Amino acid sequence: MADQVVNQDKMSQEEGMTLLEHLREIRDRLFKAMLALLVGSAIGLALSNQILVFVIEPYKQLLLTINPTESLTTVFTVSVTVGAALAMPVIVYQILAFVMPGLLPNEKKWLFMGVPFATVLFLMGATFAWFILMPTAIAFLTTIYPNVFHTQLTADNYIPFVMGVVFWIGVAFEMPLIVFVLAKANVVNARVLAKQWRYAIVFIAVIAAFITPTPDPINMSIVMAPLLVLYVFSIGMAALARRGKTTPAMLDPEEKVGS
Repeated sequence: MADQVVNQDKMSQEEGMTLLEHLREIRDRLFKAMLALLVGSAIGLALSNQILVFVIEPYKQLLLTINPTESLTTVFTVSVTVGAALAMPVIVYQILAFVMPGLLPNEKKWLFMGVPFATVLFLMGATFAWFILMPTAIAFLTTIYPNVFHTQLTADNYIPFVMGVVFWIGVAFEMPLIVFVLAKANVVNARVLAKQWRYAIVFIAVIAAFITPTPDPINMSIVMAPLLVLYVFSIGMAALARRGKTTPAMLDPEEKVGS
């Protein structure tokens, strides 16, 4: 009986130490992510003039400022957004390393493949937003009833609008990686994703409506189309992640798994 009490005390101490270690790991990874964000923001600040010249290209005009601090806040908006984009590989690595600590030695390759994969997906999304979505969106928004409206955009409205759309579409393109991580963590599998495709379409439509800069269905469809393709790709990524798993996914308890 005394041995059981001692063993329980040891287990409690080990659980307490494990919790403390997890908290320290969260702190360390948050610090590294924030440091990467600060370094990226500093680079963005150094290049802010060139970036701003590039960003206003679709508008074809100089931006209006109507208060003394608007130019400065716009520069900082650009710096932080660019910093977040540059820090994305480090942030993704810290997240993957924290949520996937129990990987087997032969599975750790997925962790190192995830970072460049996430970077490529983000760049694909940002490129799609900049070269395909933004030109049509800006043209649409600045030519509504030109005989009634004289459109003159301010820096405080235009820059956060453009940078936000490009950034969040880049993040939305991370869907296959997110699904892969969830499948590795025994949450979902390919069968669940394929079975719930109707709900996926509704969810993607909501996301597209949220990040689409214009209310018209054309631009919304332009955003939805690649996200739907990425969802199909995510099903394949989930199937790849579930290979060799011995525990059923939480959302599919009847999943047949290997021994």
